Amino acid sequence: MEITKVLPDDCISLIISLTSPRDACRMALLSHAFNSIADSNAVWQMFLPLDYIHIISNSSSPPSLLSLPKKDLYFTLCYHPILSHNGDMFQLEKESGKKWYMVGARALSIQWVDTPRHWTWISLPDSRFCRVAKLKNVGRLEIKGKVKLNTLSSNTNYEAYFVFKLVRDRYGFRHTPVELDVSIEGTAAGEVRSVILDPPRNMPQQAKERVDGWLEIEMGEFFNGFENDRTVEFSLREDHDDQPKRGLIVQGIELRPKHKNNR
Repeated sequence: MEITKVLPDDCISLIISLTSPRDACRMALLSHAFNSIADSNAVWQMFLPLDYIHIISNSSSPPSLLSLPKKDLYFTLCYHPILSHNGDMFQLEKESGKKWYMVGARALSIQWVDTPRHWTWISLPDSRFCRVAKLKNVGRLEIKGKVKLNTLSSNTNYEAYFVFKLVRDRYGFRHTPVELDVSIEGTAAGEVRSVILDPPRNMPQQAKERVDGWLEIEMGEFFNGFENDRTVEFSLREDHDDQPKRGLIVQGIELRPKHKNNR
């Protein structure tokens, strides 16, 4: 006997909502009755973040987004990142519904970024943000940022990635390492990673090219527990030799859930 004839719809929708978005899509294929329940707002409401209304209301997205069926809204947030008013970007991971978060260059603290002889703001067609920061000339490099942990998904391991480009005439990143650090406010300092952004050809490439054409390099990882009213802080710095540096383009720092197959 089909389960939809034994249990009421609200019980079945509760059961499905305790699985995953992928499982809900699979169950929708079982029968017409299952399709109606598995695609319902009651199920997909549970896969959306608790603060999704606040996220959308405080973004550049049209308010009409909130009137979509919950399943359509879920996949819209997976495939179409939302730009917040404070210069950050948010989207959902399709498989789990966990939050991805990207802090754009405008929302980062970049030393001397407002000094035209050191940095300039440019537009690039492949950037997620309207403006990215291009390094013209500095001796010491420092980029810092922070995010409230309650902005992210709880009970989740996250990795932080520095997203950047290097122009053809870059200088100062081939032999001098930069230090990357990720830590949670009020806890012991995390591991400081020393990496070379532009290593010679005979050295292993530490940065990886993304599908969008940008480069990314892992800064570190952290666990976001349930009591997440603190802040995660991250930094990139090189302040040891005063060697001139130029040609770095900063898009931002991306925080995304860690998976077993991630490096």
